[in-house]
Amino acid sequence: MRSNLGRIFLIILIFLSLNAFASTYKWSVKSDKAEAMTNEAIYLKYVCEYSDAAGLYVIEFNPVVDNEKYSIELLSESENITDGKKINVFEFIAFVKVPGEMSFIFDTRMKKTNKDSIQNTVLGRDNADYEEFSTRFIRQEAIVVNVKQSSSDLVGEFVLNAKKDKEQLKAFEPYHLEISIAGSGDFKLIKPILFEIDGVKIFSQKVIQDVKLTKNGYQGSWSQKFAFVGEKDFTIPKLSIEYFDIKEKKAKELIVEETQIKITKAYKKEELLDVEQKSFEFSYNFIYYILTFIAGFLFAKINFKRVKKLNFADSSFLAKVDNAKSFDELMIILALKDARKYESFIRKVETKEIKSLKEAKKALINE
Repeated sequence: MRSNLGRIFLIILIFLSLNAFASTYKWSVKSDKAEAMTNEAIYLKYVCEYSDAAGLYVIEFNPVVDNEKYSIELLSESENITDGKKINVFEFIAFVKVPGEMSFIFDTRMKKTNKDSIQNTVLGRDNADYEEFSTRFIRQEAIVVNVKQSSSDLVGEFVLNAKKDKEQLKAFEPYHLEISIAGSGDFKLIKPILFEIDGVKIFSQKVIQDVKLTKNGYQGSWSQKFAFVGEKDFTIPKLSIEYFDIKEKKAKELIVEETQIKITKAYKKEELLDVEQKSFEFSYNFIYYILTFIAGFLFAKINFKRVKKLNFADSSFLAKVDNAKSFDELMIILALKDARKYESFIRKVETKEIKSLKEAKKALINE
């Protein structure tokens, strides 16, 4: 009996305390800009400040969405107590897809622990019929942004860098090109680059993105690598990527200039025989050039109607299967030797059916 009276007395004290020091709160909203271009990052901040520690309150606020008008992504969410007062902060980044006046109006759910929840917690009752929270919906103040149409879907600040190989090669020796773009903007809008050159086999690596969301939108880098293999001189055409420079407020281009590749003949049979007569020492380079000559001849006879994509990194082409130091190096060696023959094997590596370089070498040797 005394135990029950004690619990009841505790409940009375709690409610007297709650009535005497009831929490109050105030919401504030802001944006970093009143005008923006389509697909430009817009920073939205929502802050709820309480009069005390507000231990009974929980906030549900999730306006993250992607629709035909705009997309919103969560940047950060935090809860802190400063000078005994709780502060909840929600930060979002919005990208508006269409021009016009855009109003961001969101509802927030304020949930407060109610009397039944406290009574059942203190008294230890197990009653499934009571509600733990009382809920109140708060409509946030509208944030209005005037959005103008940009000249390009890609908006931001970007810098392009192209890493190129030497422009004079032997027949069937690969020419490597890496295109990288750094800066700020929605990198997802940069499409994979596709080259098509008659008489040239093109190997393309999948796009690699390393980006993070910030108050200014996405920041980071985008890159794609290529290898071009040809028998005769060829030209890699000029590449141009249009975007709207948000700082200078004008349309600009990221450009990779046209590249002329000069091809000399592959090693002749007589030259290879001379190498063999001069040295009796076993040489991987000697074996490599013979295989390159044979593979190149067969490769030139194959008429590919579509560009073939393989996942590989830069490789030296001065190693055989037994001396390959990475999957990337091994894949390009196989592709140059006989792309059709090893197509299924390369696919097994890409899908991780073959997981280790040792396993791959063993499968090729025992084939």
